[in-house]
Amino acid sequence: MRLTKVNALDKNFLEQIGFSWHTDTDDTSYVADELVCVSQDEAEMYYQAANELYDMFVAAAQHIIDNNLFHEVGIPFNLVELVKQSWENDVHWHLYGRFDLAGGLDGKPIKLIEFNADTPTAVFETAIIQWAMLKYNKMDESSQFNDLYLGLVENFKRLVTLEEDTSKFDELYDGWRILFSTVAGSSEDDNTTKLLATAAKEAGFEAEFAYVDEVSFDDNEGIFYNGQNYEFWFKLIAWEQIAVQEGELALILKNIVNNQKAIILNPAYTLLFQSKAILKILWDLYPNHPLLLRADTKPLDGVKCVKKPIFGREGANVSIVEANGTVSEKNDGVYDENSAVYQEFYEFNQDDNGEKYQAGVFFAFEGCALGYRKGGTILNNMSKFVGHYIK
Repeated sequence: MRLTKVNALDKNFLEQIGFSWHTDTDDTSYVADELVCVSQDEAEMYYQAANELYDMFVAAAQHIIDNNLFHEVGIPFNLVELVKQSWENDVHWHLYGRFDLAGGLDGKPIKLIEFNADTPTAVFETAIIQWAMLKYNKMDESSQFNDLYLGLVENFKRLVTLEEDTSKFDELYDGWRILFSTVAGSSEDDNTTKLLATAAKEAGFEAEFAYVDEVSFDDNEGIFYNGQNYEFWFKLIAWEQIAVQEGELALILKNIVNNQKAIILNPAYTLLFQSKAILKILWDLYPNHPLLLRADTKPLDGVKCVKKPIFGREGANVSIVEANGTVSEKNDGVYDENSAVYQEFYEFNQDDNGEKYQAGVFFAFEGCALGYRKGGTILNNMSKFVGHYIK
């Protein structure tokens, strides 16, 4: 791997721009003081991989719906109808997601690890921080595969135009408002959500932020905050969390969508993409596809694999299962009760110190940005964000 050391951004500057999660609990910097050097051809391959994978996910989701395979991918029963409703109507536009990919550097083939399609993190890091690192180090600010912010602005416009061409947004926009919400208590979630709200405003929407417990939901009238009705509601709250922990809200949202009183972002069908059990569906539909790793809901006989809960975060409850069935590495967590998927093990690119690098490619209508996380064999919440530059 080609890595370039850079000067770290000043913490006071990071605080001033709202990036308060810059230091991990062990008092080390969350953002690495290095950049991954990527060639133009490598950046193009990441872009093409994201676009091809998204089309495959769409086909896999249609297969799940057509064959009523919701149980196989772990969709909570109280969200099935909402998933179907959002899938069948084009107004439920997928705003953004992030593909986690192994490989892509030094000739190592790209392989899909998973798709964070509902509430992906690292938006702020990818769109703002790694660009600021180039500027701070007096490097060419355009030398990145990083159109995430612009991609979000354009995709907000597509909520109205419903097509690639967004030139008619001003003509079609009718004063619709978007309310942005998260759960109180996380500055990372707050400021990530507010950055998305800023992109919506730049697109031309009226936008407001409120914590979810400040928002009113009515089956027949829609979504309200401070007496104002909102036609769109963005929530940085995972659909599976709503289904399990807020069952009454899940029912109300289903009725709101059914009554065409509001559109929820990201739409409920992204839960199909988010479920890691879709990795098996993809392998069934596209066996031996060069971007895929073999996956199943049972251990892969004689094959080293990664066991991970179908709904989980930050590497929690992920384990490495050797070809002989022994577990060589395991992370603890709160998702052990979840069903699991087994995915063929694939080495990440690594540096001279043995640190592993996973690419994150954001998708907003198309592949639009690249960033990296580095850590051990199983990436977790102590993994570092690493920017990149194209050379």
